[in-house]
Amino acid sequence: MDYIPPTSGDLQALKIKLGYTGKQMAALACVGEQHWRKYTGGAEPKDMPYPNLFHLAASLELSPEDLARVRARMQAIGATIDNTEEA
Repeated sequence: MDYIPPTSGDLQALKIKLGYTGKQMAALACVGEQHWRKYTGGAEPKDMPYPNLFHLAASLELSPEDLARVRARMQAIGATIDNTEEA
């Protein structure tokens, strides 16, 4: 699979379209706020890795029930997940 990440402008445009804060976008992408800023600005923005973009897109597209089913599968595989803070 070839993966070309979205540009920093693409990510910033999504943030504006959603009306989200940087903290909210960072949570969707499973990164800290500082990392989110590295993807959206600076002289040399970093590329967002595929897993982070996948998590962001899945969080926006899947229903809460679908996300719960995925988390349950992850736990069945052996992960421990604290569900107290939802993205």
